[in-house]
Amino acid sequence: MASAPLPLEASPIAFGTDGWRGILGVDITVERLLPVAAAAARELEASAPEGLSSREVVLGYDRRFLAPELAAAIAAAVRGADLEPVLSDSPTPTPASSWAVVERGALGALVITASHNPPEWLGLKIKGPFGGSVEGDFTQRVERRLAAGGITVPIPGDTPRFDALGAYVAGLKAKVDTGALAAGLERLGLRVIVDPMHGSAAGVLPALLGQGAVESGVIREIRAERDPLFGGHPPEPLAPYLGELIAAVRSSTAAGQPAMGIVFDGDGDRIAAVDEHGRFCSTQLLMPLFIDHLARARALPGTVIKTVSGSDLMALVAENLGREVIEMPVGFKYIAAEMLAGEVLVGGEESGGVGFGMHLPERDAPFAALLLIEALVEGGVPLGQRIDALQSRCGGAAAYDRLDLRLPDMAARSRLEARLAQAPPSEVAGAPVREVITTDGVKLRLGPNHWLMLRFSGTEPLLRLYCEAPTAERVAQVLDWARKLAEGI
Repeated sequence: MASAPLPLEASPIAFGTDGWRGILGVDITVERLLPVAAAAARELEASAPEGLSSREVVLGYDRRFLAPELAAAIAAAVRGADLEPVLSDSPTPTPASSWAVVERGALGALVITASHNPPEWLGLKIKGPFGGSVEGDFTQRVERRLAAGGITVPIPGDTPRFDALGAYVAGLKAKVDTGALAAGLERLGLRVIVDPMHGSAAGVLPALLGQGAVESGVIREIRAERDPLFGGHPPEPLAPYLGELIAAVRSSTAAGQPAMGIVFDGDGDRIAAVDEHGRFCSTQLLMPLFIDHLARARALPGTVIKTVSGSDLMALVAENLGREVIEMPVGFKYIAAEMLAGEVLVGGEESGGVGFGMHLPERDAPFAALLLIEALVEGGVPLGQRIDALQSRCGGAAAYDRLDLRLPDMAARSRLEARLAQAPPSEVAGAPVREVITTDGVKLRLGPNHWLMLRFSGTEPLLRLYCEAPTAERVAQVLDWARKLAEGI
């Protein structure tokens, strides 16, 4: 993999939609990480809800280069803030740190991870005492603490370690009858092939379904070993990075054993799937299935929360079942805020993050995987058939894709932002724009199940182009139109 040239100067320390991320060795260094961790720990203490007397801060980390060492290092910053760090004894999915916070009654968690970003990135996520990502006003206060330059001297010492992964697996097993899921898969003759993309969710789903499911071939993993280069691609659950998984699923189905693939991102908080025919299924297709299963089969209460980049099928399925739908900006923190404020059935975003009202206010891909398997066992048909039936029942099939376009420089980004704000297109690839939505970025609605959205990444110099349309051909046409628009400004 050819990496982009390293920047010669560090970017300012600033939090994006979920944490502070940057290039390891340039933006993310021990020297810069220690004061950020100290400021975050002090803000967790200052913002603790009334009655929470704990002084404990959970420290987690993923499988990236130097992530374990940097997690151990920031323990000194937490001690310097006169708080008590506890460190996971192994890499874990990020939701395992959130689970540990709630289970232990801790002030919060600091997690060393860059999630789905390219291999040369690293970062820090902050989890609050409620077991989810802190909101933007919290991170703004952390940034103000850093700007004020308060002195916190790191204190070296031995940091207590605990089995965060074991506690997390035990917690999920208490919520879902994983033995029944394994038996149901065997009864259906359906194999699950898991691709953790070399990330920290490796081993979690086999541990949940049990050794018997592994030995019988009901579940198996690929790309489970640690690789800080993630096989040469960002550990993001997108179709172009999943050739091995798609091939394995197709091979199994062709050999007479229908299979589905489940994929997790680098820190295990995003999910995608591959159906029995090798079709990539992002949360644009999985969210409608979760809505249907939880509202219809489980009869759980609550509204549905989707981001503005989410598929129209999410709303169509929810409305078909009489559920209210709330649309939010991109970023799971907005969904989490709704989960903390009221009764939510399920909340999700197109990029793979899904959370459930009966669980944590947090993206949790392994838990989502259990519910996906549960939905298929309940329905008695493979994933592709189940999704096709939903699309037929609630409004017809639609295609979706996303294109990430790297811009040449920040000046080009500023010009494009100004153009979209001042004069958004009135026509897209020959279709008139019926509505302009500016909840987050610019979303141009062209018709039923047909829209284009342009949105800038919060952590990279990147323009994300999203499109849903009645056919894959039309999606490709619209995305090509949008790419030419962006490159011409």
